[in-house]
Amino acid sequence: MNFAGMDLTTVQYLTDGAYIVAIAFFILSLKWLSTPATARRGVLVGEIGAALAVVTTFFNPELVHFQWVLIALLAGAIVGIPLGLVQMTAVPQRTALSHAFGALAAALIGISEYYLHVHELTKFQMVEISMEVIIGSLSFTGSLIAAGKLQEWLPQRPIVYKGQNYVSFTVLGAALLAALILVFNPTAAFVFPAMVVISLLFGVMLVTPIGGADMPTVIALLNSYVGLTAALLGFVLNSKVLVVAGALDGSSGFILAVVMCKAMNRSFTNVLFGAFGQLQVAAKGAAEERTVHTATPEEAAAILSAANTVLVVPGYGMAVAQAQHKVREMLDVLNKKGVDVKFGIHPVAGRMPGHMNVLLAEADVPYDKLVEMDAANSEMPQTDVALVIGANDVTNPAAKTDQGSPIYGMPIIEVDHARTVMVIKRSLNPGFAGIDNPLYYEDKTLMLFGDAKAFVSGIVKELTGGGE
Repeated sequence: MNFAGMDLTTVQYLTDGAYIVAIAFFILSLKWLSTPATARRGVLVGEIGAALAVVTTFFNPELVHFQWVLIALLAGAIVGIPLGLVQMTAVPQRTALSHAFGALAAALIGISEYYLHVHELTKFQMVEISMEVIIGSLSFTGSLIAAGKLQEWLPQRPIVYKGQNYVSFTVLGAALLAALILVFNPTAAFVFPAMVVISLLFGVMLVTPIGGADMPTVIALLNSYVGLTAALLGFVLNSKVLVVAGALDGSSGFILAVVMCKAMNRSFTNVLFGAFGQLQVAAKGAAEERTVHTATPEEAAAILSAANTVLVVPGYGMAVAQAQHKVREMLDVLNKKGVDVKFGIHPVAGRMPGHMNVLLAEADVPYDKLVEMDAANSEMPQTDVALVIGANDVTNPAAKTDQGSPIYGMPIIEVDHARTVMVIKRSLNPGFAGIDNPLYYEDKTLMLFGDAKAFVSGIVKELTGGGE
């Protein structure tokens, strides 16, 4: 499709210019997404950039059968619209599915490019296609496994066996060996499907041993892989906008994964190959020796009402119960009573990066009420009440006191330094990391057993006098 009355050179200049504008929008989007104050603008600019890139493609002189693009857009909309309407608790697995679709699209294009030009490919082009297909394929199956774990269709605990890492690296080595064969002999067509199948298998083997506690890092890392795949696809298709957009996505995803690892005081190798999250069995009789102190909504409301400062630490339990709106109601009531309420946000709380921030923003909790981990810890000794809502591992003092604990050294929100600790939790079962939390058995800790939404509703009712 071309502009009427314009030669191909002019049209090419215009499309290239439009792509440059789209790239600029992508860069601005990432910049503005880095702070909550400009995040909405960042999302909007990113959407405009993506729409501009898609529309411009219709005017690319190299595009002949544009109707196939329309069919692909329609198919994507049919799948994408329902995915975009999921509840906030399903956003992590929806994100993982989005990664899977992106990786699959890139891998399929790489496969088609190979079979279309198999007799014309140079060694360098074969390297590009091979890397794109390998990374795209393993990202596709890896993202599906991550989505299955997040949706709890698959076990969240690591599935491991002796020598698993050696087997996994052998499988990856086989895929790279197949790629090497194809680089020197692209017409060895029987090797190509073997490379694809092996890469798909490696994606399953890569994510299956990773526990639910590491899903925020895995999601960020898979995002990085998909971005890298898109960049490689840009080289294959000679598309500058894909190269830049993929590079931005890949680099930002990698940086985010680094931040996640730092927040857990762990390395990439430990996340990917450490089988972190195996359930620890307490010593026999230990459970009987320890007691917990419990409280009712009425008692919890009285404690909160009498406090000067309260710091709420949200976790995935709040997300599952969809309690964020009730938490906002509690914030409003306590503020009217003169209680200073803040929210301590751990970088890896929830199941995806920024999960708690998004949930609280959905409930219109003012951003200035949210404080990062370091700031929360500095205020904790002066805090009257630390209210933990479904956050287990990120408040576990074993990370600082038990050198034998798998999470030893992981930065936590030190709620045990507050004057009183209240924990809303369904039971004493361990969190994603599979580790018991000694915080629950301390004398100053009150366990508020029950569904987070229902319990917070009870607290709000008591605070407003509705329980009388």
